[in-house]
Amino acid sequence: QVQVVETGGGLVQPGGSLRLSCVASNINLNYWAIGWFRQAPEKEREEVSCLVGHDGTITYSDSVKARFTISRDTAQNTVYLQMNNLIPEDTAIYYCAARYSPYGTTCPSWYAMDYRGKGTLVTVSS
Repeated sequence: QVQVVETGGGLVQPGGSLRLSCVASNINLNYWAIGWFRQAPEKEREEVSCLVGHDGTITYSDSVKARFTISRDTAQNTVYLQMNNLIPEDTAIYYCAARYSPYGTTCPSWYAMDYRGKGTLVTVSS
């Protein structure tokens, strides 16, 4: 059974860093697209970053570009989201989601994902 589980959230001061982990069980990351999404209070869910396994395509939203980095460890079946220079506007529940995508080159939307995690809370506050 496929599962995606996020960890690594917490409270951090503005300017600080956090690294989120998404462990995807029972899949081969080379054939899956893994996306990080977030939802802040009273706001719509937005895609933050995505990594398409088979060709390594990576995307970032404009709001996190140059501050966040997505990466993967295929041996650990884990996708990371390194978040630097955090700002209060980054406060949200962060979700990881996966879609089987052996030929795709674009990142699926939240609703197109096959599996979704339950989220991890990131709070940026002084």
